[in-house]
This record gives sequence, C-alpha cells and structure tokens, in this order.
Amino acid sequence: MKEDRAHLQRRFGLLQATALNMSNMIGIGPFITIPLLMSALGGPQAMLGWLVAVLIAIPDGMVWSELGASLPGSGGSYVYLREGFGREKFGRLTAFLFIWQFILSGPLEIASGYIGFANYVGYMWTGMTATQVKLVAAAVGVINIALLYRRITSIGKITVSLWIGTLLTTAAVIATGAIHFEARRAFDFPPGAFNFSMGFLWGLGAASRIGIYDYLGYYDICYIGEEVKDPGRVIPRSIIISIITVALIYFAINLSIIGIVPWREFVPAESNPNSNYIVSIFMEKIYGSKIATVFTAMVLWTAFGSVFAILLGYSRIPYAAAKDDYFFKVFSRVHPKEQFPNVSLVVIGTIAIVCSFFSLGLVIDALITTRILVQFIGQIFAVMLLRKHAPELKRPYRIWFYPVPNLIALVGWIFIFATSDWKLIAFGFGSLALGAIFFFLWSWKSERWPFVASV
Repeated sequence: MKEDRAHLQRRFGLLQATALNMSNMIGIGPFITIPLLMSALGGPQAMLGWLVAVLIAIPDGMVWSELGASLPGSGGSYVYLREGFGREKFGRLTAFLFIWQFILSGPLEIASGYIGFANYVGYMWTGMTATQVKLVAAAVGVINIALLYRRITSIGKITVSLWIGTLLTTAAVIATGAIHFEARRAFDFPPGAFNFSMGFLWGLGAASRIGIYDYLGYYDICYIGEEVKDPGRVIPRSIIISIITVALIYFAINLSIIGIVPWREFVPAESNPNSNYIVSIFMEKIYGSKIATVFTAMVLWTAFGSVFAILLGYSRIPYAAAKDDYFFKVFSRVHPKEQFPNVSLVVIGTIAIVCSFFSLGLVIDALITTRILVQFIGQIFAVMLLRKHAPELKRPYRIWFYPVPNLIALVGWIFIFATSDWKLIAFGFGSLALGAIFFFLWSWKSERWPFVASV
C-alpha cells in the first residue's frame, strides 16, 4: 500500500501541531474533572495529583519526542513499539497488543469528551434525563465523524480555529478567577489534609490518575507524524511547549474555580449535580445565569475541539498498522477522492459513540489503566532498545539527561497503575492476556513468528 503513503501530505507546522496537542489536552478535561480530583483526597490538597501528573508527563514527553522525531510515521506508538522491540519478533507482539488495547482505550478517551459535552448541555437544558444525556453524547460523536470526513488541508485550519476557541475559554476562566479570587476559600484544607497514610497514598494515586487524564494528548501530533512538516523539529517542540503551557493553564484554572466556588459544594462529585458543569456554576456566581449560559457554549466549543483533535490522530493508528500488515487490511483503505483513512475513522468514531453510554468515572479509569502497560511503559523500553540496537538511527532530538527521564517516567507510571482499583488492574492484565492469545492464534494461522523462523 505504498501508494497510499505518498498521498498523506505534510501540512502540519509548529502552530498546527501545538494547536492539535493543546486542543486535545485542555479540551473538556479540567472542566469536568475538578470535582473528581477534589473528591479523590477530599479537599484542595488533591492538587498534588496534578503536580504528580505533570512530573510524569514532562519526562514521558521527552520519550515521545525522541521517538516521534526519529520515526515520524503515521501510527505513533504502533511504529515505536514495532521498531523498538524488533519488527519481525517481539515488535510484532507489542505492536499487536498496542492496537488491541487501543481499539478500546482510544475510543474511551474520545467518549469521555462526549460525556463531558453532554453534561454541560445539562446546564442549559434543565431537566435532561439520563437517556437524553446519552443521546446528546452520541449526536456529538456523529457530527465529529462528519467533520473529519475530509482532506487534511482543511482540517489544519479547523484545528487552529478550535484551538483559538479553547484559549479564549480558558482565558475567561483564569481572568475571572484572578479578579474575584479568595485565598481563604481556595486553601480551605480539611483537618488532617496532609497526614501521610496508606489512604492518603491511594487517594493521591486516584488524584494523579485524573491528572494524567487531563494531560493526555501532549503526544497527539505523533499519531500523524507522516503529515508533519519538518518533524524532527516540530514534534519535540510542540510536545514540550504543550506540556508546560497546559500545566500553567491547569494550575490557574483550578485555583480560579476553587477560589470562587467552595469545594464542599461539589464534593463528593457523585452526590452533587453541580459537579457535572462546575465551570458554569463558577461563572453564574460572578455574572449570573445569562452570562454563564454564554460561557457554557464556549465550554462546549472547547470540548468539541478536544474530541475533534483526538479522533483525528487516533483514526491514523489502525490505518498505519493495517498498511504494514499488522492489522486487518480493510483499515488500510483511504477515501478515493479525499485521500484520508476513512474506514479507520468511521470504526474508531463509532466505537467511541458506543463507549459514551458508560459513566464518566468508569471511562476515565478504564482508559488510563489499559493504556499504561503496553503504550507508556512499553515506549520507555522501546527508546532504550533503539539506542542500543540502532545507534545509526537519525535522532534530531535526544532525551535530555538520558536515562534519568526514562526512570522517572517508569516509576510514575508504575505508581499510577499500582494504586488503581484491583478490578481495573485485573482488567488491564486480563485484556493483555486475551490479546496475547489472539496474537498467537493469528500468528499460528498465518505461519508467522513465533511459529516459523523470522525472515
């Protein structure tokens, strides 16, 4: 399918790449997860979870940067794992397992944005039933697929316009918070907030897991690396700029909200309806319901920008794997006129719509847990293996202070995974075990490694 590869044009420069990453990262995340974050530790001390998350994201971003700059192809992690562990041996297994878990975790991430979008619609549409919330989420999924069903040249412009909307929305929250901020309310810590215990450690793990969810997307440009101009320069810079900028934005948004809305009004999140649209309540307290309604529309714009960016990047992953005969061939098809991976786009988008019918908390926890083992931890070892076995590989960017960032990221991911609910841990291992079984059955039937000698 080499002819398809030639049609993917390099249209994304630094501005578009950063816009894509940040639209994914900011999106609906901080607007729906602040109540969940505060509930994890029962107060403002839960902001430590975002700190832990950024301390993981920065070194992990360096891992993505080296891999993305060295191997700028469509598919991102699929390509890195395949090349790092050996294309015809363990690389086949790790790449297959990544696609296997991605078919679930990718749509789960997109679905979380659909759920958040529908929840904020509930501020304007009072009395929405649970069924209506699900139908709104599904409708957003259909519209997203329709907008992405086109050539990459116009998508770059749409991405920047959605990014501008995202920046305006977050700027409005931060500016409002700065003007009306009350430190006494923001730092209203409960008794024993920082008493270290196993309960505190597990709560910090839960808060960090939510923080990681909010930062997901700093690597989104890597999934369409084949469509990036000067990837050796653009990919690393867009990743690092995105992480640092969004970290500052998140900190400011968080302080802005809890400095105006007392955290006890939306904690615990599951028993407080206002937690579904906390930023709308935030604006209502300052400007009234009419302005809050207008701002809610801006949040919806931001939410849509996020799911748009995610589905764009993720639709390229099964496509890239299928082109290289690592996944079903039907996913390698491109639109005959517009030249984009239409089958992969529709399948991933449809599964995301189905996933949007589950609860937000379950969706977030499941997507993080299933992604850690193969993708994030796997890539840490992939970059180390590539340095050892492919020293001649061109590396426009090299990890600073290597291998220290690798070790920091590894410890961080293990902490996030180990402090998850045991059912989610079992699900993570179980899904990989099932994937391995299917891999070996597929390899046996197709007479490929490990059942025949590699070529």
